Amino acid sequence: MLSKDGMEKDNTKKFNELFSELEHYDEDKQRKKIGETNEIIDGMNEEEFRSIFKSELFDKIDKMIEEKKMSIENTILLLKHAGCCVKLKNVFIPSFGKSSLANRFEKMIIKEEKKKEEKNEKLFVDLCECYLLFHFDFSSELISICVPCLLKAASKKEESEENQKEVEMALLALSEMGYCEMKQEQFLKEITEIIKHQQKHRNLTHLAYQSAWLFFMYRFFKDRNLEDTIANELHFGREAARELEELARCIGWKKKGGEETNKEEAKEKLTLMRWLETCAMYFLDCRLWNEEFIGLFCRIVQIYRAAKDNCRGICILCTYPLRNAVENRVVRVEDLLKGGAVEAVLEEMQRPTLKKVMTNECLQFLTNVSERLNEKMDNKMEEAKRKATKRKVFEKLEEGGYEDTITTFHELFHLLKMIIFDSYELSEDVSDYLVNV
Repeated sequence: MLSKDGMEKDNTKKFNELFSELEHYDEDKQRKKIGETNEIIDGMNEEEFRSIFKSELFDKIDKMIEEKKMSIENTILLLKHAGCCVKLKNVFIPSFGKSSLANRFEKMIIKEEKKKEEKNEKLFVDLCECYLLFHFDFSSELISICVPCLLKAASKKEESEENQKEVEMALLALSEMGYCEMKQEQFLKEITEIIKHQQKHRNLTHLAYQSAWLFFMYRFFKDRNLEDTIANELHFGREAARELEELARCIGWKKKGGEETNKEEAKEKLTLMRWLETCAMYFLDCRLWNEEFIGLFCRIVQIYRAAKDNCRGICILCTYPLRNAVENRVVRVEDLLKGGAVEAVLEEMQRPTLKKVMTNECLQFLTNVSERLNEKMDNKMEEAKRKATKRKVFEKLEEGGYEDTITTFHELFHLLKMIIFDSYELSEDVSDYLVNV
């Protein structure tokens, strides 16, 4: 049986061998071989992607196109699949933008967009998708071309499996545009309609819907005027909670590391992780309170509890939106309490083993809860609410038997605050002490 390192080397070797043979085949056989190559790509990890998808590979592909040893259609078949895997596995590939292939794609996109007649719409969409999936620095000209093109492709209403895949790819590519600047008229009407249509008909895949929201969320960070649309018109809290609930049902939480997971389950797991990251982004800077937050916190806590034994990576992701929410003064501590977030973090602090990352996240959460519960309000009604919430928190602590942990925590409060917020490394001794008090 191959070790992990052996499997990585084997994947890299197989890919390089198959790729080196491609230029010797005719177009049909080359397409079949690319199918085999894509199966290898499915099993790659971050290190393998980085070792293979370098500027040399992209330059080699460009040369093969120039010498007519690979068609643009077969190039797209390879790159779209690889780009999708790269983004789902959150791998950053900076080398594409420096390659001759990127220059070729840019010229082809601009040329295709300028055509008045005989425009190849499929090729146009494919080129835009490949370009956005691998690039990370977009000019205003490319933004003005690619965004309308892909939003149009993502707006198709047919419910066939083939159309679902096309829409999914278009939205995934759009979601990777990050924080780049664009005007509302370039995206708002279309992306809002896509999200509303999904809420009514539920015809998008989970990944496609998450990608639509992620694209919109990046725009929100550049334009605060979008928040009312996000929170109150499109109901982000409600929709994120629904998606997390549905995705959680698709995952075998009791599987231990090394147990086989089918492709569909692996994809849904990665989509769930993307949703958690999107929620963390939103709570980082939202300014409008919404009652739907409580349901969303409930779902995040449920996922944390399902994942805590065998999916520790997901557990860590669950702490990010909770930590950001408690740091955000718009989100009420009472909402986090009702959603079970306070209790879940305290449960985590009681685990027999506690890693540095989780210790840090939990302490930041508890630090902010403690500070907020001790902030007196000038408004009498708000002050009464604060006291009531504080009383509920301490009742919850007593029910769970967490008094000793919290007493210890408060004794170390000043030291821990300096450690966390001055970005010093947490000592393993602190972690051991907290879980054994």
